[in-house]
Amino acid sequence: MNSNADDNAVCSPIQIGDPAPDFRARTTMGDMTLSGHRGRWVLLFSHPADFTPVCTSEFVALSRASDRFKALGCDLVAVSVDSLYSHLGWIRAIREHFGVTIAFPIVEDPSMVIGRAYGMLADNAPDAATLRSTFFIDPEGIVRAKLCYPATIGRSVEELLRVLTALQRVDNDNIVTPEGWHPGDDVLLPPYQDQHGALDAAGDGCWFHRTQPDKHGKTGK
Repeated sequence: MNSNADDNAVCSPIQIGDPAPDFRARTTMGDMTLSGHRGRWVLLFSHPADFTPVCTSEFVALSRASDRFKALGCDLVAVSVDSLYSHLGWIRAIREHFGVTIAFPIVEDPSMVIGRAYGMLADNAPDAATLRSTFFIDPEGIVRAKLCYPATIGRSVEELLRVLTALQRVDNDNIVTPEGWHPGDDVLLPPYQDQHGALDAAGDGCWFHRTQPDKHGKTGK
């Protein structure tokens, strides 16, 4: 795939577990392909438009947290339908007004090839703006989680980090995470897959809700 480079909207047709569509595009840090990030986690996120208040707040916060994503082996990649020159002007303005240098590439997608492939475009949008979509892509290039917000509501950087950390804990430790989990909280063991395990554990408390400490604590992978 090449790219020259609302509240009622339906989120991406890309499903959790699908391969993330590859693309080649121009970015504020040079040409890139998504597959060039293989071997690392990728947080691919779209924003409706440059020079807008909600998007600016997100980009400032994400740049300030970029080292935390890097420590988790995750690359940040932004995309919108705006041109490369719009992106460049915007990141310069952000640096001038907020003292923050955007620490990740912003992909241009004026032809909307990437947006359509990922379902980032709202069917009922009055213009070509992308939704506030986020895709967690694992080192094998598989979509592991996705979030979709309306243009009027900004994403939480802490929530993005929480989901990323949870996905990595699940992969590395063979556990699952409960409601409201944060790093350092107790985790859950996967359910038994046969009656023998369930019956053998019947005297050990609630056999279908087994907890154990998060061995990594509040920090660490």
